[in-house]
Amino acid sequence: MRIVCAPDSFKESMTSVEAAEAMARGIYRVDPTISCDLVPMADGGEGTTEALISALNGEWVKAPCHDALNRPTIGRFGFVRGRRVAVIEVAEAAGLAQIDPTERDIWAATSRGVGELILSALDCGATEFIMGLGGSATNDAGTGMLEALGARFLDRDRRPIPDGVRGLTSLVSVDFGALDARLSTVKFRIASDVSNPLLGDHGASAVYGPQKGAKPNDIPELNAALARWADVMESAFHRHVREIPGAGAAGGLGAAFAAATDATMESGVEVIMDAVGLRDRIAGADWVFTGEGGVDRQTASGKAPWGVAQAAGERGVPAIIFGGRISDDAYQLIGDAVVAVVPILRQVTDLPTALREGSTNLERAAATVTRLLTARTHTAARATSRLSVGRRL
Repeated sequence: MRIVCAPDSFKESMTSVEAAEAMARGIYRVDPTISCDLVPMADGGEGTTEALISALNGEWVKAPCHDALNRPTIGRFGFVRGRRVAVIEVAEAAGLAQIDPTERDIWAATSRGVGELILSALDCGATEFIMGLGGSATNDAGTGMLEALGARFLDRDRRPIPDGVRGLTSLVSVDFGALDARLSTVKFRIASDVSNPLLGDHGASAVYGPQKGAKPNDIPELNAALARWADVMESAFHRHVREIPGAGAAGGLGAAFAAATDATMESGVEVIMDAVGLRDRIAGADWVFTGEGGVDRQTASGKAPWGVAQAAGERGVPAIIFGGRISDDAYQLIGDAVVAVVPILRQVTDLPTALREGSTNLERAAATVTRLLTARTHTAARATSRLSVGRRL
């Protein structure tokens, strides 16, 4: 029997790598002869880099950069030297989690650090970039990132505008004459599960601004600043980017990549599955185990476990989704591709305990499911053996 273990992370409990390892331990407890293929997954958000460098034998590279409040820090990116692929999560440089809630300032937050990590990856020889756009603290439409790469955003007096979305209120023109020439020779793949446009009620400011420190009365002004940016950029590059699905990801970084590069906007889980060759690894397997911390009906909206299950279904391989929290509507996921949704908790407990014991619980749940699967196989084998004996008699 061969089982592919391809879970997403279980937020605040396990990384996707740790979750895949827990599944494998549970499987081996039942039958150490089962072949396990560990393929940690992600969907473009937190854990994307770790999943890819684990699957592709990459490495972490540390580099100096600035956080969203323009403070010096050390960021990381993944690098797969043999393929010259860099994997960068926006949150590593401009992450919301790095900023104390009392210090969050959506008007001043800058994406400069993201550009600095791109420069470091270019210096390492990267020719392909996979960009994960989840978890940013910024709303500057990528101006900080592009400035770090050589662009100049100017006011009416040809002076550089201030950092953050506040600077966009005085933006009049953009100068890309000094943009790093290497950007024209590399490929950017934007991995995101966000389909929001740049502007409007479903745009970057309205949907994600509040968690970054925006107050309700800030939203119209933030939206107007991004609209000003879109007017200038679309005029300069002759690309209409404001309505592109995903343009509003990471405070408009999606729009920045679409305007200034030949980046492709792709489903995060599809990018990851393609990069790790998941479909080929599923082919010929008997089962696929996947999962994430919370499983509900929305899992079918671009989340990693659903993407994995659909890929398994394409190959005729049944998938089982494990979850730390299983909503009542999660069972709507069961169908041709998903044969079961399995909770990993063994008893009622508080959240801190559930998070702390997540790895152990997932291991035990995987062992229980594996025991059922192997019991079915053994029962079928015994039935076939009795039938064969009966025929001989």
